[in-house]
Parts: sequence; structure tokens; C-alpha cells
Amino acid sequence: MSPIFDQHKLMTRRSLFGKAALGLGGLALGSLLKQDGMALPADPQAPLLPHFAPKAKRVIYLFQNGAPSHVDLFDYKPMLKKWHGKQIPDSVSKGKRFSTMSKEGALRPVLREITKFKQYGKNGAWISDFMPKTAEIADDLCFIKSMHTESVNHAPAITYFLTGGEMAGRPSIGSWLSYGLGSESENLPSFVVMTSRDKEASCGQIFYDYYWGSGFLPTKYQGVKFRGSGDPVLYISNPHGLPRDVRRGMLDDLNQLNEKKLQQVGDQEISTRISQYEMAYRMQNSVPELTDFSDEPQHILDMYGPDVTRQGSYAYNCLMARRLIERGSRNIQLMHAGWDQHNNLNHQLKIQCQDTDAPSAALVKDLKQRGLLEDTLVSWGGEFGRTPFLQGNMKDTKRWGRDHHPYIFTTWMVGGGVKGGYSHGASDEFGFNAVKDKVHVHDFQATIMHLLGIDHEKFTFRHQGRQFRLTDVHGHVVKDIIA
Repeated sequence: MSPIFDQHKLMTRRSLFGKAALGLGGLALGSLLKQDGMALPADPQAPLLPHFAPKAKRVIYLFQNGAPSHVDLFDYKPMLKKWHGKQIPDSVSKGKRFSTMSKEGALRPVLREITKFKQYGKNGAWISDFMPKTAEIADDLCFIKSMHTESVNHAPAITYFLTGGEMAGRPSIGSWLSYGLGSESENLPSFVVMTSRDKEASCGQIFYDYYWGSGFLPTKYQGVKFRGSGDPVLYISNPHGLPRDVRRGMLDDLNQLNEKKLQQVGDQEISTRISQYEMAYRMQNSVPELTDFSDEPQHILDMYGPDVTRQGSYAYNCLMARRLIERGSRNIQLMHAGWDQHNNLNHQLKIQCQDTDAPSAALVKDLKQRGLLEDTLVSWGGEFGRTPFLQGNMKDTKRWGRDHHPYIFTTWMVGGGVKGGYSHGASDEFGFNAVKDKVHVHDFQATIMHLLGIDHEKFTFRHQGRQFRLTDVHGHVVKDIIA
């Protein structure tokens, strides 16, 4: 006895033709949309999106794993210099929770910024001298200086930003967008992930697959990770001696077997397998062209910096991000580790900025000069900030560091419908707490969705008896940053 087979036996002639007509109509519609240059439908069961006219069509998320120090880079606080070496007031820090590396009751002397700040752009944005290239695009950037989150440890905090929950298992934001908005390319994945890390491997940040996983959504919507060496995707090259036409024939035969199995058991993951095999086959032609930088002008390569041709570097990934969106990929997630400076702030922060500052700014400039920035949203930031007080011994300057700080930090956004040359929110005089126009993680996610034409409260997926959404039951659109 099989419930699925029994259901098939009870299917009427009318319901059969109704379902078949819907399927054929969907295929025809997809073909017509493709000819008109529109996005291919994501899923027949997905909500009809966008809900309203979007300001952005695609997203590039420059995620800085480990948490950049806001008080050393973008949130200038003269009070830190005045209080340098003195215990931070209890009125500021009392009752706050930190990682286990900041022991309860231990001294927490204020640590001044280790960089020099200067104002840039028409609105006088404060930016560190460690970020000179980012300073050049100050008039394009929208700073959010009142970000705050819940978790004090890396993996839960990153998971929170990327999936809306601190525990693994929920769909990533890129998967949500791929599911709802579909793809603009038949030859490349809609959602692509690339990772990089500091050259010295100074911290042990791990890139977990669930950071770009599809959770309870069909697995066809999970991010496709491009590797940092060799073929960007495993097994994309044919084995030696296997001609392309032979591989095509093997795939056709395999697809026939999978189609039969799909008809027998109705498992949508089999459908995913079929579509992924076909995507891999098409990527055999599209990926070599994508990764060939020989058509890039030298001044563009120079703008991204000396590491741009080193596969797996942050600079290489930034240029790849631009090339991917030009070819129809909708969601690009770059993750760069090395910002976790507990005891090497004086040394490693500058190196991190040297590796990431020029490529990040170059990506924005490159998109702008190609007319792509207007409808491409770029976001830069980490999972939390760093403490305004010292972690370590004040006398041992080589071992200065800052602990995790979820109560306030800075991110920036650019393009895709956000205000340029604008700073939203503020922290207190120590850079410790958000005191004006607070922005929570769920607010940030709701705003990204809004810019893409999605009402975050209506965009849901039913799982285990309830409707789930990226923002859970929270989140408000930060309307003040929208142009």
C-alpha cells in the first residue's frame, strides 16, 4: 500500500488535464519571459513577487567575518582618547553581557582609537585613515551607525544576520531571494557564494555551509559556493578522455531515469537534482568565460588592487561579483574572515583594511561607471562590533585587542535605492550603546527585502505547520535610509 500510488489511482481525468495545463503554461510563460529578458520564475508554488516596484534587482553582500572595529574605522569618538586607560563608567557597561574572554568583574580600561579619523564628502562622514579608498566614495555611502544584535559569539551572530535565527537550519537570505524572485540567467546560479581570508590566517573563523543553505526551502535555492582554487565548482570539468557530447548523452539518460523516479515518488528533491545537473552542464561553457579576466582593462584591474588575479583573494572575489551580476546572477555573498582581533589589533587591523578597502571601493566605482549601481544593492559589514574597552594588558601594546560587542556597530550600504552621503543613527559618546534610530538585524533584513520589492511580512513559506519568514515575527523597514 502506498498513499502516493493510491492518490494517483483516484486522480480524475479533469484534474489530470488541469495540472498538466498548468505545467505546460508555466513552461510557455518561462520561455516568453526569457525572450523578453525578464527573470525566470522561481517556483510554481512560490509567491508572486515582487509585491511592489523594486528599487534594486540584485544584491552583493560583502560580509566581514569576525566583526570589524567600528570605533577604529567609522564611528569616531573623541571621548575614548580622553578616557584612555581609565575604567569605563559602570553607568555605560553595567549589566551588559560579553564573550567569556571578557571575564566578569575584570578591569575594562577604555582604549582609544588606534587610527586617525578625518571627515570626507559633502556631509563630513568620519572615516579612518585605514580606509582611504572607501573615503573616496563617501558621498555614495549610506552609513548605519546604530546597528545592534543579540548574540555575543561569531557563528550564532553570523547565522542570525544571514538566516534570521541564531540556530542553524533556516534558509539564508540569498535562498529566500532566489526562491521568491527567480533567476535572470540560465547559465549561472542565481545565488553564488565566495569566501576569502586574511593572508596570515590570524583567526580561526570557519565558513559553515549553512551560512548559504536553503534550510527548509527546496535545496535548488541554496547558494553555489565557488572555490578559491582550481575549478570554481567541483567536477565541472569533464574527466580526461570524455567528450562533451558523450557527457550530454549520459545526462540525458540520467535525466530520463530521474524523471521516472520523480513521477513514481513525487519527491521534489529529484526535480532539484535534474535542474542542478543541467545547470552544471551549462556552466561548463559559462564559467571559463566568467573567470577569464583577459577582457578586463588594465586600469580596472589596478583599481581592485594587486591581489585581483589571485584566485581566492577578496579582490578577485569582488571583481567576480561584478562579472556575475553582469551575467544574470542575482545574489552574491562574499565572506572575508580575519577581523576577530582579540590580541592583535595594532597589527592585524591595518592588514585587513589593506586587503579589503580598495576592492570594496573598486566594486562600487566599477558598478557605478557601468550603470549597474542604481539597481544593485551593495552592503558591507560584520556580525557585531568591537568593545570600546581593552582586552589585554594596557602596557603590552603589541597585544592590544577588543572583545565582541553586539550593542552597537556600523555597516554601510550603497546603490539599489538607498541614500548616498547619509549617516543613520548614532551611538553614545563611548561608542558603546545605540542611542538614536536603532537598527536591529531584522530591521536590516526587512529593509533589504523592501528595496527588492518584497513585503517581508507577506513573503512566507509553510513548514512544520506554520508560516515562516526571514524576519521571523519582527522587523521594520528603515525608511529613513531609502532614497
